[in-house]
Amino acid sequence: MVSTFPNPSSVDLSRIRLAIRSLQPQLVEWRRRLHQQPELGFQEKLTAEFVSQKLQEWGIEHKTGIAHTGIVATIKGNKLPTNKVLAIRADMDALPIQELNEVPYKSQHEGVMHACGHDGHTAIALGTAYYLQQHRQDFSGTVKIIFQPAEESPGGAKPMIEAGVLKNPDVDAIIGLHLWNNLPLGTVGVRAGALMAAVECFNCTILGKGGHGALPHQTVDSVVVAAQIVNALQTIVARNVNPIDSAVVTVGELHAGTKRNVIADTARMSATVRYFNPSLKGFFKERVEQIIAGICQSHGANYDLEYWSLYPPVINDIKIAELVRSVAEEVVETSLGIVPECQTMAAEDMSFFLEEVPGCYFFLGSANPAKDLAYPHHHPRFDFDETALAMGVEIFIRCVEKYFL
Repeated sequence: MVSTFPNPSSVDLSRIRLAIRSLQPQLVEWRRRLHQQPELGFQEKLTAEFVSQKLQEWGIEHKTGIAHTGIVATIKGNKLPTNKVLAIRADMDALPIQELNEVPYKSQHEGVMHACGHDGHTAIALGTAYYLQQHRQDFSGTVKIIFQPAEESPGGAKPMIEAGVLKNPDVDAIIGLHLWNNLPLGTVGVRAGALMAAVECFNCTILGKGGHGALPHQTVDSVVVAAQIVNALQTIVARNVNPIDSAVVTVGELHAGTKRNVIADTARMSATVRYFNPSLKGFFKERVEQIIAGICQSHGANYDLEYWSLYPPVINDIKIAELVRSVAEEVVETSLGIVPECQTMAAEDMSFFLEEVPGCYFFLGSANPAKDLAYPHHHPRFDFDETALAMGVEIFIRCVEKYFL
C-alpha cells in the first residue's frame, strides 16, 4: 500500500506561495486544537464555535447553526464583477474510536477521535477562508465555504442542502478534498466520473425453529439458512452485475446460537452493499430480498429484512475535475504526482452536493511512512503528514483563481 510509494521527503514545496507557506504553523496549530477536541456527528459544538470565532475575527460573513452545527462562510472577490459562485466543502466530525497515538495533541475526549482527517479538512478550509479574505483583490466572484457536520454518520450534507446552503447566492460549482493516507504526501488523486461508491445497508433476521442439536429433523436451522444466504449473496456481483461495473456485497456481522448442542431459532446478519454505477440503484435491494426469500422458503424459514440507502456514488464533473487536475499539476511535482486511478469503494456524502451542482472531490496524499504516518483511515493510530495542510490551501486557492478567469 502506501509503503510501496516513493519516499515523500523529496516533495518540493516551492510551488506553494510564500503567504500560504507562512500560514503553515497556524494551520498545524488549528488542526491540532481540533484534533484534541473531536466531536461526533451533529455534536460538533466546540468545533463550530472555534470555526465561527476565527471567521468573526477575520471579518468574514458567515451563518451558523445550519443543520444543527454547520457553518457557511461567504467571501466576495473584488477583482472583476461576476455572478459566478464556487463552493468549497469541508467536513468537521470525528469517529467513535479511542485514540492510541501518544502525541501532545492526542484526543482529550474519551472514546472519540479524528481518525479520518476531518480536523485537517477543517483547518485547510479555515486557511483558505483566511487567505481569500486577505486577498479579495486577487479573485473574482463569490466563494462559499461550507463547514459540514456528520459526514461519518448519519450524514450532514443532505440536511445542509435542504437548509439552502447552495442558494442565495446560487452555487454554480463545488470542490472538496479528502486527506488520503492511501496515497503518499506529494500526490493528488483526481479523476472525472465515479470516485467513491454508493453505499446501501441491510439487516436481516432469519426466523427458524430451534431445538436439540441431536434432533435436527425437528427444527429449522437458522444457522444453515444464514450460511446459504451469505454464500448466495456473493453471486449477485459474480453473476448478476456486468463485470465492467465494480460492486461489493459484504456481510460484516452474523450472530446466532447460544450453545454448541442447541440449534438456533434465529440468526441475525448485517451487510453493506457498494457500487459505482448510479443505474444500479434499486437493483441490489430487489435481488438481495429475492435471494433471502427463496432460500428461506426452501428451508421453511421466515425472515425480517430492513434495507436502506445511505449515500449515492461520488460522481465528478468532467470540466471541474479537469480544473482540479490542471491546478494539482501546478502545485505537486513528485515522481508519482497525479493519480487518476484512485477509485475506492469507500463512500462520502459529498455525493449529495455533486448531485445538485457540478463539482469535483479529490484525494490529497497525506501518508509518510518514514515518519510512521501511514496508518489507514479509521485506525486508532491514524495520523497524517501535516505538510499536506498548506498544499491543500494552495490547491483550493488556485482553483478559485482559475475558476473565475
